[in-house]
Amino acid sequence: MSQTLANNTKAQLLDKLNQRIPSSRLITDNTRRLAYGTDASFYRLIPEMVVQADDLDDVIFIINTCVEMKAPFTFRAAGTSLSGQAVSDSVLITLTDNWREHEIIDDGDKIRLQPGVIGADANRYLTPFMRKIGPDPASINSCKIGGIAANNASGMCCGTAQNTYKTVDSMKIVFHDGTLLDTSNAQSVDEFKISHREMIQGIKSLCADVEQNHALKERIAHKYRLKNTTGYALNALIDYQDPIDVLTHLMVGSEGTLGFIAEITYHTVIEHPFKASALLVFDDIETASNAVTALSKTPVSAVEMMDGRALRSVANNPGMPDFMPVLTLEHCALLVETRASDEDTLYMQSKTIMATLAAYDILHQVAFTSEAETVGTLWGIRKGMFPAVGAVRQAGTTVIIEDVAFPVERLAGGIRELQALFSEFQYHEAIIFGHALEGNLHFVFTQGFDSETEVERYGKFMDAVTQLVAVKYQGSLKAEHGTGRNMAPYVELEWGADAYQIMRRIKSLFDPLGLLNPGVIINDNPKAHITHLKPMPKADDLVDRCIECGFCEAVCPSRTLSLSPRQRIVIYRELRRLDGVNEPARKAELQKAFDYLGVDTCAATGLCAERCPVGINTGDLIKKLRTEKYKRFTPIARWTAKHFSTVTSLTRVGLSANQWLQKTIGEKALGSTVNGLCKLTKGSTPEWQNRFPTANRYKLKSSTERSLKKVVYFPSCASRSMSNEIGSDEHRPLTEVTMSLLERAGYQVIIPKNLSNQCCGMPYDSKGMTTISKDKSYRLEATLWQASEMGKLPILMDTSPCAKLSKELFTFPLEVFEPASFVLEHAIDDLNITPVDETVMLHITCSTRKMGLADTLLKVAKACAKEVIVPEHIECCGFAGDKGFFTPELNAAAVAPLKMQIPEGCSRGFSNSRTCEIGLTHHSGISYRSILYLLDEVSTKRQTAHTANKPTRIKSSVTCPEWQLGWRE
Repeated sequence: MSQTLANNTKAQLLDKLNQRIPSSRLITDNTRRLAYGTDASFYRLIPEMVVQADDLDDVIFIINTCVEMKAPFTFRAAGTSLSGQAVSDSVLITLTDNWREHEIIDDGDKIRLQPGVIGADANRYLTPFMRKIGPDPASINSCKIGGIAANNASGMCCGTAQNTYKTVDSMKIVFHDGTLLDTSNAQSVDEFKISHREMIQGIKSLCADVEQNHALKERIAHKYRLKNTTGYALNALIDYQDPIDVLTHLMVGSEGTLGFIAEITYHTVIEHPFKASALLVFDDIETASNAVTALSKTPVSAVEMMDGRALRSVANNPGMPDFMPVLTLEHCALLVETRASDEDTLYMQSKTIMATLAAYDILHQVAFTSEAETVGTLWGIRKGMFPAVGAVRQAGTTVIIEDVAFPVERLAGGIRELQALFSEFQYHEAIIFGHALEGNLHFVFTQGFDSETEVERYGKFMDAVTQLVAVKYQGSLKAEHGTGRNMAPYVELEWGADAYQIMRRIKSLFDPLGLLNPGVIINDNPKAHITHLKPMPKADDLVDRCIECGFCEAVCPSRTLSLSPRQRIVIYRELRRLDGVNEPARKAELQKAFDYLGVDTCAATGLCAERCPVGINTGDLIKKLRTEKYKRFTPIARWTAKHFSTVTSLTRVGLSANQWLQKTIGEKALGSTVNGLCKLTKGSTPEWQNRFPTANRYKLKSSTERSLKKVVYFPSCASRSMSNEIGSDEHRPLTEVTMSLLERAGYQVIIPKNLSNQCCGMPYDSKGMTTISKDKSYRLEATLWQASEMGKLPILMDTSPCAKLSKELFTFPLEVFEPASFVLEHAIDDLNITPVDETVMLHITCSTRKMGLADTLLKVAKACAKEVIVPEHIECCGFAGDKGFFTPELNAAAVAPLKMQIPEGCSRGFSNSRTCEIGLTHHSGISYRSILYLLDEVSTKRQTAHTANKPTRIKSSVTCPEWQLGWRE
């Protein structure tokens, strides 16, 4: 079902939209239309335009304008949906970051959320109240509330009792005619009932018709015993009598085809603080399925089933239980979780569960435990299965995850017949896992769409699957992933003609012109599920495993400026596809755009790899591309590496000159001159800032006093060159502060020899100059090996990116620390801390996050200040070495949410990277410095144990009750 606009309609629509929406939020260029139009499904539709709505008035205006021009439109939240419900070849409407407001109601019993709030953030807001939202999809760290509600997403623990349908309290909805209904507001409801009398009457008529059709009513009630997101939520027609209640619940799972959910209020559910998990292996699927029935009567919160193929896919992963490699394809495992409000209850629940299973032969087990590392390993088994299939697929194919539900009492038979279909259609890599309590199974397989034969194979396979699930077993073709385009041709097969006609009437009632997300849920094309399939051409080994799920996007610093990691891969794949076709103009256009959008504005920090289910670091691809792009600068880079001392000296000269000129000719004249040159050279010279650092003139020397405690201190080139910003009330550079602090803690500080020529290699690594970077790193490693007495002494690097890269590249057994980890492990016990009575900001750098030290940095900050605020939605500042100078818009975009989160009276921020602190200072309006400054301020040399009123000292570890280490029955 094509939605493509005629050229004259497109031009008129753009003109009309531009009356309110600025051109910066009207995306019409080929590169970004392709990139922004891609979602997690295996369908490809390229929108004619992407419109970014900034507020509710924008949405209403956009809808009214599209309806006036009869232009179909589709809403998109995070784009993590799998069934093709968020793609369009007409108008794609996305939301800016201004849609992230929330309100806690009734001490956390309810929460009001805008559709742009990420699911995990909603739960974080509720944490102090020991509550959470009911839905818990696997994508909760990336997907947004708008998508969660519009798809009725659920998850491992949510079941059917805690999904959006069951926990929604109220909504704000924008309909096809631009009308806004607030179902929580009596006046809004009364006005709507008058203005939309026909819709209200239509809803009443639908309810009455279903009530009179006893067979249909019974079928609806029967089908919603299971998880079911196939088609519209027909249970709303029998569960509620008030048309507003019916309308509200019809919106849940409607996938943007009935209206726009502008706000939703949830009834929250309890988040139990104590949890325990166990892994139980049975001889076969039948035994495991019978055990599921028994477990359903016990206090379990989740039961995840994994078939033999799924277990084998992860059997050789690091940290797996010893028995995993010996399991056969016949075996079946259950991962069981129980939750409680206190430790004793948790223990008794675990005993009850195991007692219930006493009659079953459990072949292998990891007994119930709440020990964090073991629990993490157990759930890592389950979460690692989808990536395991993706990791072994051939380049050019995609990974498909289907989502069905069988009646629990017939679960084993359904699984056996599903496995038989895998063999029949030669999907030998296919695995099955899922939420067994609801009979909800996911099956994962690889599929290519590059030939008619492969498309035909997939089509026939899906025909067979739908017959098996919907007809033979009377199950659900979609249990939690939404109908989309993927199951639209089969909705009538599952529900029957009479139910399908009810769905058509619902669609017509809410969307009489058929403009809201056409082709989704209701689709007359029987081949819609094998139409508009996304090409996945081989591009580069670094990214070929990407399934374009979008999990990476939430942490990407450039996502609002240019492209996200997913979108970079989309464009790079298209460029590689164009290598084999004769479209030189299109390729040249995409390549030119990609040079800036993809390469120049990527921070290349690798945070995307932390979120990627298959571990792809898009930054590695970008650095590889930069190798070629910056090849002509290699001789200059080699010279700077060889004469590094000269480079750092010249940097100090430049900073001193800037300070003198700023004082002499004034900020306005200096800024105009330098920034004019920057513009003239197209970013080849740095942008000027009025709070540039001053030069570091401190003469760094090893300690003169000897001590039994020794540490090697390696200050980064940035710390050696730069002091604090112009106008700062702190005149000591970081190197001086660090020396003072270390000596106060009783350390003899050793400064490596030939320090001025040393560099970790980061300035070269970020530009793809790997050879030069590694050479500098190896030379530094040799120097530190000698300085540390061949690895006997700890090494402190005062900047976290340097520490991270050195840990990755060093081959000698050297103990390298960034500031927070060194303080917590080696210095805190030798200092007395008196926290300052103030609120401070804390920026956790991307390198700190990647090293797993975010909590460590936070612990140190909390030991030093009464209140510490870590601003949300800033995972990386985007300064990225020198990009804050040469591509300053990246830094600005990444920290855009910062300033508004700084509370009144807060005047200081801290971090552990000198370059990051430059950008944070510039954009926040407060001074950011190393965490070592704060520790230096609040600490004194440790007093004797007999001193009265000794300040509280931070603890670096927490002990757990003995039973949490696990028990066996």
